Amino acid sequence: NLMMYFSEQEEGETSRENEEISDPVWKGIEVLIQARIDDGSFGAKYPILCEDGGAIIGTDNRAFRLAMEADIPNLQEKEDDLWEDKKPPRTLDILDMIEFCWRCIEKPIRNGYHEFFKHDHLDFDKEAGQAEFRDDINRIFRRNGLAYELTWQGEIERLTPSVLHEALDSVGFHTDDPELNRMLDVAKRKFSDSDEAIRREALESLWDAWERLKTLGDGSDKKAQITSLLDRTAGPPSPKFREALEGEAKELTKIGNTFQIRHSETDQEPLAKSEHVDYLFHRLFALIRMILRMKLQLDTSIINDHHDDKLAF
Repeated sequence: NLMMYFSEQEEGETSRENEEISDPVWKGIEVLIQARIDDGSFGAKYPILCEDGGAIIGTDNRAFRLAMEADIPNLQEKEDDLWEDKKPPRTLDILDMIEFCWRCIEKPIRNGYHEFFKHDHLDFDKEAGQAEFRDDINRIFRRNGLAYELTWQGEIERLTPSVLHEALDSVGFHTDDPELNRMLDVAKRKFSDSDEAIRREALESLWDAWERLKTLGDGSDKKAQITSLLDRTAGPPSPKFREALEGEAKELTKIGNTFQIRHSETDQEPLAKSEHVDYLFHRLFALIRMILRMKLQLDTSIINDHHDDKLAF
């Protein structure tokens, strides 16, 4: 667990909603990376070698930066040196830089002092180096309210809105329809991506799943099938809730046809903000999740309360 500052213990953590890395935050990340260059943490991958025997003594700063720019082409387009430019890189490029550093970093361990050249020879502990770097980066994210997390696998994940985070973490889709499972799993995975363009693809996958789900009820056509699903979801004692469900289903279908979610016709309005994507994803996800849960409960009750091994929530 990351150390909590006293202010966080007294007042709670900062809300993790910011998606843009500000100039001061970039400067902090830049200093953190530079410190790791200076102490030799990237030397296992980009070494400076001792002239007497070839032991690693530090990080080859130029090789490290050239390799980073090759992996992140947008950095090549900056007019000034990355570390001297007053304008920070794009947020997505900074996040890519963090992932690049995590892949290369190892904790340097002094293993003998070379008296003649006045330098240390280094060994490395990869797991410790990655863990310390991850903790430092995530502390910066947390303290500045950034909606990102560096995982133990070295990937940047976007933190979903808190109201949706628990549901996404706990749900796994294993219905009788493999294609529906695939669509829902793709939507869930992409929605945690740090790239807004990928999150928009998550919304598209979720809307595709919604259209497929409508066909999984009883009946000979799509209208009868969705009617069957909504009837089963609401249940006989809840006519007003059933009416509300129908209104929500129709409205979400209309939204899918009005905005640029599944299609790109010129008369469809694009979603202007990331928050709009979050809202619509949450709204449709909640409906799909409820329909599938109720469908499962009814299906399992029909087979005499058989143990649920189809859908885990």
